[in-house]
Amino acid sequence: MFGVEWLRPASFLGSILYALIGVAVFWLSFVIIDKITPYDLWREIIEKQNKALALVVAAMCLGISIIVAAAIH
Repeated sequence: MFGVEWLRPASFLGSILYALIGVAVFWLSFVIIDKITPYDLWREIIEKQNKALALVVAAMCLGISIIVAAAIH
């Protein structure tokens, strides 16, 4: 019965819980970083089409995601 261990309710619900915690931590980190920057990230990226800032924010998001995934794992 290898490979079906994730179908057990405890494993499945644990995975869902950790995924929700990971998304919440990521969102909170992004909001904090958005607040401490001297300008509005969303307006700069969406309205002004600042591609360099979008690339920096994307790298930041990947970094935060890797840290959250490693902490949960």
